[in-house]
Amino acid sequence: MWGMLPTFFCSANLPRRHMSDELETVVRQEVEASGYEFVELRRGGTRGRPLIEVRIDRRDGNRVAVNDCAIVSRAVEAKLDGSTLVSENYELQVSSPGDRPLRSPGDWRRFVGEWANVLSPSQGGRFEGKIAALEGGEGAEVVVLAL
Repeated sequence: MWGMLPTFFCSANLPRRHMSDELETVVRQEVEASGYEFVELRRGGTRGRPLIEVRIDRRDGNRVAVNDCAIVSRAVEAKLDGSTLVSENYELQVSSPGDRPLRSPGDWRRFVGEWANVLSPSQGGRFEGKIAALEGGEGAEVVVLAL
């Protein structure tokens, strides 16, 4: 019977994921080449007007200023304009990370002496304290909090 066959769909997730990885690689390279630390890339918006949000930090520990965001924005735009990584109508937003999760040992080292809210299920919940130190060797680091 014609028209009674099941409909099959192909997912475009694999090429899209590959595109996201490539976009993140390009953005990361431009951020780092501009002298800043790449923190995060988020994608949003719509298919016709994608939004690319880039979070940066300064390597010297100072706060990110508007001029820092402008420097990175120009560098990233120069690389993305005319590329096939995003549509022509993309919107780029570059900002400081603000209050953010500390993900790497380098993040924890950088914020020694600062107050942090820490979620540790293995230690029974959420703690607030001053980051006192990061101890241990590579891959086995332990954060020491002064509660």
